[in-house]
Amino acid sequence: MAKYTKKEILEMAAHEGVLYIRLQFTDMLGTIKAVEIPTTKLPAALDGEIMFDGSSIEGFVRIKEADMYLRPDFDTWLILNFEDISYGKVARLICDVYTSSGEPFWGDPRYILKKAVQKLNAAGYATLNIGFEPEFFLFKIDEKGNPTITPNDAGGYFDMAPIDGAEYARRDITLELEKLGFIISTSHHEVAAGQHEINFRFADVVSACDNVQTFKQVVKVVARRHHLFATFMPKPFMTVNGSGMHTNMSLADLAGNNIFYDQKDPMKLSLVARKWISGVLKHARGFAAITNPVVNSYKRLIPGYEAPCYACWSDANRSALIRIPAVRGESTRAELRNVDPTANPYLALAVILMAGLEGISANIDPLPPVYDDIFALTREEREQQGIANLPENLKDAIKEMKADPLIRETLGDHTYHKYIYAKELEWDEYRKIVTNWELDHYLHC
Repeated sequence: MAKYTKKEILEMAAHEGVLYIRLQFTDMLGTIKAVEIPTTKLPAALDGEIMFDGSSIEGFVRIKEADMYLRPDFDTWLILNFEDISYGKVARLICDVYTSSGEPFWGDPRYILKKAVQKLNAAGYATLNIGFEPEFFLFKIDEKGNPTITPNDAGGYFDMAPIDGAEYARRDITLELEKLGFIISTSHHEVAAGQHEINFRFADVVSACDNVQTFKQVVKVVARRHHLFATFMPKPFMTVNGSGMHTNMSLADLAGNNIFYDQKDPMKLSLVARKWISGVLKHARGFAAITNPVVNSYKRLIPGYEAPCYACWSDANRSALIRIPAVRGESTRAELRNVDPTANPYLALAVILMAGLEGISANIDPLPPVYDDIFALTREEREQQGIANLPENLKDAIKEMKADPLIRETLGDHTYHKYIYAKELEWDEYRKIVTNWELDHYLHC
């Protein structure tokens, strides 16, 4: 049942004094875009009549196919109380993108995820629940208003003020999120100086992706209020932990029960969960270019900084790619630890979902858990246990993506080819750069 109707949204906009609307969508690379309208155009927007130029959006269409339409998801109506409301309140609607012929646009990341959800439903499952754990850094801003790479504190894990210099900023972010309806579970300083984490309640996979996009907006806007710059870059510094976005997953049946839980199993983990995990692990190398999409992503996925490097799972091993947290019952879940916050959440969850679903449907034996310290094993020892390395750079990740048919099937030819083209350009640009490290080591040769 829909959360809101057109009539209710119009009434809320009038009652709350909303004067400005953002019709939001996400491009191929995960950047939030918006067409902005005054409230006088809201009735037309709710009827899907607002048009934009799709040829100017990363990963969308050519000039001759440029006219596209935004159809708001009424359930995403949200008044953005964290915005400057001196001229009137601002609201947003997350939209699905449609072509001029009235069909869903095949390159819309949200539509790609919705297609994957339809396949999940067709297989007899009601919902994939997702809980994200996004991490971010807060840096100082200089006197000209430009971001620096100087952390605003020298805090560490779970530190408090005054060591944690951003405690008040993090508190304000949390409170603004709660005003928007987020149910916050924890908020704390992370391991590295200037690094933070705020966790919020899980949701169905599409809503969870909508939520994490909203989360990023709130973090950046509220950080600016405190004269700080928020970044979701995976690895700003080489000598400290990077920022991940651990992704907690569980499946619900048509009755709403968590089917990853099995009371009779020694680990209290169902066969469905084990098969799901095995499917995700099978395709982890293939979808790495989606879940870890930028050159900098692979600076995080190295030994020694609490980030996974190898495709295996365990219920008692934080070096594994997939960890099973200790809680059981309705909270039983699998935590995928390689995803980072630069990923387009819609595309990332689409490929993860399809990988897990294939694992359930495939007639293969589930992979066993790994309890060894994987970082202490040699390559030969890992290979003997069937533990594959994650790609070590974006170039290798693109190669693995090309070798995995499931990724192309999930994304569709349009997005698949445009995504690879964009990432190959990114790698080609990066490999031409002469870094300070090279100058330090080779200038006097």
